[in-house]
Amino acid sequence: MVPTMTEQFNVLILGHGEMGRAIEYLLKDQHQLTIWERHPPENKKAIVLEDAASQADIIIFCLPVNPHRVIAEHIAAHIKTDCLCLSIAKGLDQAGQTAAQIFSECLPENNPYVLLYGPMISEEIRQGRNAFAQLGYREKDSFNKIYHLFQDTQLYIEPTEDITGISWSVILKNVYALIFGMADELQLGDNMRGYLAVAALKELDLIVKKMGGQMGSSYHLAGLGDLITTATSTNSHHHELGCMLAREETENINGEGVHTLEMVKQFQHFTVADYPLFHLIQSIVDAPKNIREKINHYLQNIYS
Repeated sequence: MVPTMTEQFNVLILGHGEMGRAIEYLLKDQHQLTIWERHPPENKKAIVLEDAASQADIIIFCLPVNPHRVIAEHIAAHIKTDCLCLSIAKGLDQAGQTAAQIFSECLPENNPYVLLYGPMISEEIRQGRNAFAQLGYREKDSFNKIYHLFQDTQLYIEPTEDITGISWSVILKNVYALIFGMADELQLGDNMRGYLAVAALKELDLIVKKMGGQMGSSYHLAGLGDLITTATSTNSHHHELGCMLAREETENINGEGVHTLEMVKQFQHFTVADYPLFHLIQSIVDAPKNIREKINHYLQNIYS
């Protein structure tokens, strides 16, 4: 049972893109919000980051993972000892690290942090539709605080202590979402989509375990739930990237999934050849040519 809490939180939202606006929509009627943007619009007064961070009870990083390190290092000396930092970033930075690893290295040792991952399409949140996520935490008090933060909103949260598992689940599902877009663009059919769901989840679970997560972690909201959402939604950037690759387009092929492929190759997080579907996706992103033939060759090898 999560204890009932009554206080209003002072929340600092870092970033005001799609997810920053979605978080603002969820929290604006219940908590005191401050929104920081690196480059605010001319009609908005600039927020001094150090001042805002020093007053915050909760800081939400609604930013890509790349700027996490410099910002976390910058605010570390200014935040309160019980300030809770939360990230929704679903990628690897230029050093090949997750948001959790960055928080662990850059925040003061005793400051709590959490990760929030799952099916949370920003457009749907701002339309008042339900969203779902797992909250990865180290201390139970952190989960209780975030549970209360989003209480009475349309975001439903499940607890997990497997921070590594949900981090890699949500990062890797962006890679696998690409192949669903390719299959849809090539009109490979519903049967193919069903196969891809099984094959992707099987590999995802094996890689998550390899990276130190718990077996089965990827079968929950941060893995399976977000994979289905990202792989099938018309609002999904990664599904659209897959469609573009199937059309053999090479311009503007960028996103967290593509970046993850680059970082896995650069830092050799795991042996890509051990995971045939992941390897197929990487080969297509590296050279988006003859994609239908590459998929057929993959299937023939799998079932030979």
